[in-house]
Amino acid sequence: MYFCANIKKNIALEKSAKIYVAGHRGMVGSAIVRQLQAAGYQNLLTKTSAELDLRNQAAVSQFFADEKPAYVFLAAAKVGGIVANNTYRADFLYENLAIQNNVIHSAYENKVKKLMFLGSSCIYPKLAPQPLKESYLLSGYLEPTNEPYAIAKIAGIKLCEAYRAQYGCNFISVMPTNLYGPNDNYDLENSHVLPAMIRKFHEAKMRGDASMTLWGSGSPMREFLHADDLAEACLYLMESYHEAELVNIGTGEDVTIKQLAETVKHIVGFTGEILWDSSRPDGTPRKLMDVSKLHDLGWHHKIALPDGIALAYQDFLGNASIRK
Repeated sequence: MYFCANIKKNIALEKSAKIYVAGHRGMVGSAIVRQLQAAGYQNLLTKTSAELDLRNQAAVSQFFADEKPAYVFLAAAKVGGIVANNTYRADFLYENLAIQNNVIHSAYENKVKKLMFLGSSCIYPKLAPQPLKESYLLSGYLEPTNEPYAIAKIAGIKLCEAYRAQYGCNFISVMPTNLYGPNDNYDLENSHVLPAMIRKFHEAKMRGDASMTLWGSGSPMREFLHADDLAEACLYLMESYHEAELVNIGTGEDVTIKQLAETVKHIVGFTGEILWDSSRPDGTPRKLMDVSKLHDLGWHHKIALPDGIALAYQDFLGNASIRK
């Protein structure tokens, strides 16, 4: 047992420091890697899941002991949309708990200077007041369809808080809103709403369909943040934020799913009719982040939603394996 060094505030990461990005092949992790490289951080440490199974405690412990990273971005997680979360409930709970427990504890054991844990806005209570303030976490019942994932992510946030309180570790947590961007998952069964929508509209366009059906009523409201904006915010906070309370990362702006569908339809170029299957679940009625704390800290998003969707569509078109 040891106590972490005193938390140093407002000190930038050393450009030569070894920085481990867990989950570097995912949408979030790859965006963080791009942001770090653009900012001049070149001593980056990454491992594929084949090279390092983060669910394996012994392997993670050995990795940290061998590599001794100075900073850690914990962006690795098992993720998916409503269907995946509701179907693979045990997997989402067990695997995410294992990943974050192993990485956070090994970071403590190997005296990592600072760690950032990435949560998700979907872990706020289903019927929490809008917009969502950081203090609303654990203030009500969770959305049942993704409860296992939410419980795991909440445990990760609380684990960071606990290591900070007990050992003085500079472990911070951020809460991103709904994300999209390069390296997103476009699988129709396991993806989130926006990438699934991009693929469905594209395939309907290519088939020349007269209409396309989307799940739910289209009435829920959602906020979307481009992954590159998230990565910029993460680096900004990693360099400048050192407090215990988590920080929401988002745009502070939301649209209905129907508005989103119309935007994607226009960008993709689908000319048919949009139909809504109201027998399918909507999920949380509204999910808008209160980003006043982030704005007060000096960061604002840059990529407007239509521009970001156009970029995401180009990323989709560039991925031949999902356009077959």
